[in-house]
Amino acid sequence: MAENGEFSFANNEGGAVGRNGLSKIQTNKNKAPEVCHDDSTAPIKAQTIDELHSLQKKRSAPTTPISNGPAAFATISEEDRSKQQLQSISASLASLTRETGPKVVKGDPARKTEGQTTAHVSHAQHYTPTLNISDSALKFTHILYNLSPAELYEQAIKYEKGSFITSTGAIATLSGAKTGRAPRDKRVVKDETTEDDLWWGKGSPNIEMDEHTFLVNRERAVDYLNSLDKVFVNDQFLNWDPENRIKVRIVSARAYHSLFMHNMCIRPTPEELENFGTPDFTIYNAGQFPCNRYTHYMTSSTSIDLNLARREMVILGTQYAGEMKKGLFSVMHYLMPKRRILSLHSGCNMGKEGDVALFFGLSGTGKTTLSTDHNRYLIGDDEHCWTETGVSNIEGGCYAKCIDLSREKEPDIWNAIKFGTVLENVVFDEHTREVDYSDKSVTENTRASYPIEYIPNAKIPCVGPHPKNVILLACDAFGVLPPVSKLSLAQTMYHFISGYTALVAGTEDGIKEPTATFSACFGAAFIMLHPTRYAAMLAEKMQKHGATGWLVNTGWSGGSYGSGSRIKLAYTRKIIDAIHSGSLLNTNYTKTEVFGLEIPTEIEGVPSEILDPVNTWSDKKAYKDTLLKLGGLFKSNFEVFTSHKIGKDDNLTEEIVAAGPIF
Repeated sequence: MAENGEFSFANNEGGAVGRNGLSKIQTNKNKAPEVCHDDSTAPIKAQTIDELHSLQKKRSAPTTPISNGPAAFATISEEDRSKQQLQSISASLASLTRETGPKVVKGDPARKTEGQTTAHVSHAQHYTPTLNISDSALKFTHILYNLSPAELYEQAIKYEKGSFITSTGAIATLSGAKTGRAPRDKRVVKDETTEDDLWWGKGSPNIEMDEHTFLVNRERAVDYLNSLDKVFVNDQFLNWDPENRIKVRIVSARAYHSLFMHNMCIRPTPEELENFGTPDFTIYNAGQFPCNRYTHYMTSSTSIDLNLARREMVILGTQYAGEMKKGLFSVMHYLMPKRRILSLHSGCNMGKEGDVALFFGLSGTGKTTLSTDHNRYLIGDDEHCWTETGVSNIEGGCYAKCIDLSREKEPDIWNAIKFGTVLENVVFDEHTREVDYSDKSVTENTRASYPIEYIPNAKIPCVGPHPKNVILLACDAFGVLPPVSKLSLAQTMYHFISGYTALVAGTEDGIKEPTATFSACFGAAFIMLHPTRYAAMLAEKMQKHGATGWLVNTGWSGGSYGSGSRIKLAYTRKIIDAIHSGSLLNTNYTKTEVFGLEIPTEIEGVPSEILDPVNTWSDKKAYKDTLLKLGGLFKSNFEVFTSHKIGKDDNLTEEIVAAGPIF
């Protein structure tokens, strides 16, 4: 028996015996009461479960010093900083029919705490009548400001039906009824400035609306957002070039939209966020709420509206997140050329020696595949600027197509689908949560949005020197364009403005003929100015910095689709390698008829007979007829551009037209 009065095992020789011959436990009363506890760790500080939960999280401490004055290393108080941020957000959410912005407070309404900082601000009165009081003025709008991916996961899983964590850690979500962009519902305010600046009319993506209608839709969006208990606010940047970056604010109602833009825009450091100030451009995403289809200029319950004078964008009636990404790209297509900076819808990579290449191409041409090269650094996959100092990526992330994605074909994209990645409209196993990328049940336009640093060979920061090569990709299903041709400056402008590829249409009745598709500047849906203005800037920069233009056909050879065969990817990669190395500049060239393209006579690793497409067609007459047909399609498409003068006279316009097909 233990001397301390607790318990002991009795001695087997003379003590009591329990069942099965085991020693019997004997107990005595304690001499002094003691607390029994686990001595392996120190006891926790919390006295209640709420206190324990409060110990789980620590607050982020801002560290930015004030940049001038004697107290250069004094920090701004957290309360003052929070008030400044809230006042700025309240101003963004201000209705034009009331004297003040809404009362805003930081934090999740589900976690209400005492002493929250609130703000509302007065704003300049517009021409609309003043309403001094409303229900929305009596409530607080909770602001979820620049939440982390983990916090946004929690919000999506808790409150947004259709949000699930997949087996790889990505979050799968649904974009609602719209699973793609709605270009017919996009509007741009036509005012005194934009009337002369922007490209309007036939072929243009810019459909006009007036200022008043924009303000009606803005009011509808802002009132909807202010009616909610909480809204998400992202303050982020566009353009990795620090001299030309744009501050953007995105106000949205869904965690999905906030996380998507967290990935797609450039993420500010805590120090940059403290001094963010007033944004250069603001998006009001009220996509869950429809526009009024009886409002002037509206053609449906969806409307995506740009006001370049107010630097604002309004989204109503669509939850498809790509509208925000491409809306901002349109804004950059307007703002950057005003600074003599060329905005480009292209991929961009850089060799280990610092040689940069731009890749232009429509869907299905291989732009993503060919610009993603394990021997080269990825600067970006979609949107870039060419400045006086070099190239810079506009975005902070990638937006990749997922349909039929496989680890073998696209290992970098496959491996990027992990925690923090947004998967749009994919289908997954209800038990294992493994995604089936071949399933088109929701849409064929399934997408993944992830930060660019998820790609192993991404160059951070995403900037590089001036490009050496400008590669225009076309998937020619007619089979008459050569696998590669070297372009003159005028030819580069012609093919850049044309933006050609060919779509292949198959039906149950059999194979139909290829359909030529033209998209000016390889991104007609997003450009704001006339295509010739972007082309002139491209030619000027190429000439100044000694870049070479190339037209690469990743489509058919030996006949059109149905009779010929697709040019092997291995051959195309050899061609791209020869462009990067510079060896393709040091070979002999011959000229093709009709299009007048310079084609090399030999490339290492590529059969010489396929370099001139006429050699691969057994029926020479069919080749000539198809070549003339495609030439005619180019001519017909280019007619809309010939009336636009470049420069003081028509000389340059005539030179570009002459660089097209002649027959």
